[in-house]
Amino acid sequence: MTAILESPGAPQGMLQRFRNLGVFQEAAPILRVFMRNRPAVVGAFLLFGFGICAAFAPLIAPADPLTTNLRLESVFQPPSWDHILGTDAQGRDVLSRTLYGARIAWQIVLAAIGVAIVLGVPLGLISGYIGGKLDELIIMRIVDALMAMPGLILILAVTGALGPSITNSMIVIGIVWSPGYARLTRGIIVSIRNDVYVDAARALGATPWRIMWRHLLPNAVAPIMVLASLSAAGIILVEAGLSFIGAGVQPPTPAWGGMVSEAYKTLIRRNGWPMIGPAAAIILMVIAFNFVGDGIRDAFDPRLRNVR
Repeated sequence: MTAILESPGAPQGMLQRFRNLGVFQEAAPILRVFMRNRPAVVGAFLLFGFGICAAFAPLIAPADPLTTNLRLESVFQPPSWDHILGTDAQGRDVLSRTLYGARIAWQIVLAAIGVAIVLGVPLGLISGYIGGKLDELIIMRIVDALMAMPGLILILAVTGALGPSITNSMIVIGIVWSPGYARLTRGIIVSIRNDVYVDAARALGATPWRIMWRHLLPNAVAPIMVLASLSAAGIILVEAGLSFIGAGVQPPTPAWGGMVSEAYKTLIRRNGWPMIGPAAAIILMVIAFNFVGDGIRDAFDPRLRNVR
């Protein structure tokens, strides 16, 4: 990036402005601490691999994930060179369905976290800065009511009313996760809303909206990133559970939880091969998100940045 900014075609002073903003100075120690955390690096590589599988599934998958082959010799095939993870009860290639399942997993994770941030962060920001009755009697009581409800039961109730689908799963999971983002943001804003630089901004005539979005919200970005990376693991498990019981992504769409559910029904016939691929994918992706979340948390800890 530095080379690009120093190139002859770059606008004069751009590199200096970036240096004045402290972009390079701040990013270097954060990246150094993250790279020193080996589990976090392994998790990042795993997530990168899942991202590649999701983005290029049509190119990587050896077969169409929806094409069935009900001939007796084609169903429940064990792993082989033709079908690396075997075939399921309908003769579909398990590896192809697992690769396409990564797409569904990423879609639900990113969309649900996006919904949770869009709903929770503004509520926490407004509640923490304005305070008073708006905070104590309205916003936080709504958040408490949502947090008091068992999350899985609420998700099942809403999806049962709206109907199981990918879109409904994204929205409902995001709503259930939003109170955590609201409480985290509110706690950070309450702790810094009376700092000297905030008082200085008020004295200079900055509006409450400018103070909240320009001066207070940036202090909550790092904790929100940590929460997002850690909550992604829970979202993967919830989505897999919903698909497993038939309340999430519907067949024949290849979702990992649904694939495990279909394979579970055939265990009585001792055909467990179709379960290995999606189950391993769920486990690895959850572990990867947890590792990366721990790494991001440590990287943003100022006590660790000067440790050699």
